[in-house]
Amino acid sequence: MAKPPLIWTNIIIFTTTLLAALVLVPWYQITIGFDAFVIVAAVISLFYCGLSITAGYHRLWSHKTYNAHWSIRLIYAIGGAFAMQNSALHWCSDHRVHHKFVDDNSKDPYSAKRGFWYSHIGWMLRDYHPDSYNDYSNCRDLQKDPIVMWQHKHYLLLTIITNVGFALAVGFASGHMMASIIAVGIARLVLSHHFTFFINSWAHMWGSQPYTDKNTAKDNALLAIFTHGEGYHNFHHIFEMDYRNGIKWYHYDPTKWLIKALSLIGLASNLRKTPQVKIEQAKLAMVLKLSNQRLELRHDAEEMKLKLQAEYEQLVVKLNAFYSLKKRLFEDKKRKLLEEYDVKQLKEQLHDLQASFEIQRQAWLKMASHA
Repeated sequence: MAKPPLIWTNIIIFTTTLLAALVLVPWYQITIGFDAFVIVAAVISLFYCGLSITAGYHRLWSHKTYNAHWSIRLIYAIGGAFAMQNSALHWCSDHRVHHKFVDDNSKDPYSAKRGFWYSHIGWMLRDYHPDSYNDYSNCRDLQKDPIVMWQHKHYLLLTIITNVGFALAVGFASGHMMASIIAVGIARLVLSHHFTFFINSWAHMWGSQPYTDKNTAKDNALLAIFTHGEGYHNFHHIFEMDYRNGIKWYHYDPTKWLIKALSLIGLASNLRKTPQVKIEQAKLAMVLKLSNQRLELRHDAEEMKLKLQAEYEQLVVKLNAFYSLKKRLFEDKKRKLLEEYDVKQLKEQLHDLQASFEIQRQAWLKMASHA
């Protein structure tokens, strides 16, 4: 079968910018040296591009995990053009197809099962899906957003203005035009591209799967550093409607922090979070599944499987009871339906239920680890 035709525009952009960065950055640093102003401007530009993709293209427009004020959407639209990763409409269309058909080599635009090269950049170098290139039927909602459509209509012009304009502005301000063109114009673009591309490749190949193994998505804390929090990809692929990717306080997820900060000043609303009970159930289910797989070689496999299953079901009952009681306490307090004495009693019940669950969970995890 003949290979799909090459997309020469993409090939030229990716090749020339990468080669220019690899040659010009070390050359300029050795011969002249980048000053602090240009370096800081390049880093800020990199974060602006990255967060426009993660908070804008990805969590806002692709997955509708929150609502954003028009001014924030406009900032995202400009930053997305600056990142030069196609219009928001096109990017989101591809990404929604990816989630719907993840790992399907014939339908997933950047299936990781076709290898690192393909999922990282190869899928953009050939016209693998010509029939769907301008089919935005899965983005009817985005076609009603005037900012999305304005950016889509003027994407090429916006790309030129931002990529040339930001570099020139920093060059004039710093007095180091060549340094700015290399750092803000070229190096920033290459890093922005490949940090995003890592989410399609690296995040589907190396890491852990604490929530699901039904697809190749992995959680990788190291990758989160380069991708503004998108490295917690196993969580994202099972709970894609959550505005967070890193759910723990210590998870590096600046995209989540940005969205939360915007909500505190009234520029974002309706932040969607997965109920904690669903997250805990997913983690327990994965432990059970992995334990059952390890048990296959044991002579008492069926007996142990039954024990683990029985304990698992009890844990799920307790887990649901805990979060149901917690929700009732929160809602009744909010509606001022409880006296102080009732609140105290319910909190004691919650504490006892949580302690009982944790003791049983630890014992079950120990049993599962020895399976």
